[in-house]
Amino acid sequence: MTRSQLVDNIRRNKSYLCIGLDTDARKLPKHLQSSVDGVYEFNRQIIEATKSFCVAYKINAAFYEALGSKGWEIMERTVGLIPDTHFRIADAKRGDIGNTSSLYARAFFETLKFDAVTVNPYMGEDSIRPFLEYDGKWAIILGLTSNPGASDFELQPAGSALLYEQVLKKSSQWGTTENLMFVVGATQPESFKRIRGLAPQHFYLVPGVGAQGGDIETISRAAIIKDFGLLINVSRSIIYASMGEDFTVQAANAASSFQRQMISFII
Repeated sequence: MTRSQLVDNIRRNKSYLCIGLDTDARKLPKHLQSSVDGVYEFNRQIIEATKSFCVAYKINAAFYEALGSKGWEIMERTVGLIPDTHFRIADAKRGDIGNTSSLYARAFFETLKFDAVTVNPYMGEDSIRPFLEYDGKWAIILGLTSNPGASDFELQPAGSALLYEQVLKKSSQWGTTENLMFVVGATQPESFKRIRGLAPQHFYLVPGVGAQGGDIETISRAAIIKDFGLLINVSRSIIYASMGEDFTVQAANAASSFQRQMISFII
């Protein structure tokens, strides 16, 4: 998916909401726990119930890899459920020497048909380059994350700036605003204006809203640009809004609530 297509979809749906399909087989509603296809069926119903309120879905690969070969199959089938109008993100945090990254890129872009994959920039440009060689595909580089451990390295001084700032400045030169995004955690709202100065036109994938305490209005006011430049991800607060048989209704209500908070920044 190109940037212009993504922006058009944001305008059409009046939303820059990304829904995280971090589906834990142990947390399925009781009526699906006994189903041999419970995770897939849960995902199918969540997508059907929420697709009009969002523009993207993010699949966290770990939740599927933990299930072994069946989990990989469920992930592949779930990607197939996501409409072509929606941006499909593999949250895999890959990054390795070039030939290994080439195979990771092939797995997520060719075999699984994702539009984007999250990548770890620690090993440098050659570990990211293979993900940037596909037309209409995106690498989403870990910039400033939302977890407490961000203070261990990302927020440490590195020369004249913090380490994450050095990462943003350097890695933004590897690709373009058409194929490169950054992960910027919603739990670090005070940093967004500074980050916009370092990467003024890039899209940001923003986790940490909802269960982790991030706030849509605060993030939007600090970081939205002319063509939005934001995909705000919400996972648990939507997909686990209810653990009962009404889980799709409650997921739709939660997604609608987040989408309504975004409308004023789009109109």
